[in-house]
Amino acid sequence: MSLAPWKVLQSTHVYPRIRIDKCDLPNGHQLDATILEYRSWANILAVTKDQQAVLVRQYRHGAKKVLLELPGGVVEDGEDPMDGIRRELMEETGYTSANMIEVGRVYPNPAMQTNQLFCYLALDAEKIGVQNLDAGEDIEVQLIPLTELTHMARKGEFSHALHVAVLFHALAYLEQK
Repeated sequence: MSLAPWKVLQSTHVYPRIRIDKCDLPNGHQLDATILEYRSWANILAVTKDQQAVLVRQYRHGAKKVLLELPGGVVEDGEDPMDGIRRELMEETGYTSANMIEVGRVYPNPAMQTNQLFCYLALDAEKIGVQNLDAGEDIEVQLIPLTELTHMARKGEFSHALHVAVLFHALAYLEQK
């Protein structure tokens, strides 16, 4: 038996962006797969000229904790991911960069989500404005020496898995330069 896509017999939206697919599997079994049709996301490791990582600290209700994270967020429908991350970086931190690079793409949870995470690196980031937060956001900006960020991830102080993936892609890009 070779691996093959499942045959979707029926799709039913039970809520906007949440659907149940009744599927025939290649092995003859049937499965009801719950699919979350999330928009894609973008996150960025922004590094200042003096090698400080621009991070955000915010409350995450799912974890019921305040977490240290990378700036970023949803890429709006029809929006170019680079434009989205540029907007998110400015809104959340007041920082921008003329040198933004896409360093990777990952699937946050391909078993049940349709979206991708676009991974970016910003070099020579500089503060040129103030935060312009959405109604549901309460964010503190924090600068951390880039050299400390991997140690913080190892100790669980930088623990959002998708942001660790962006960090990995950004550091791998920097090593190749």
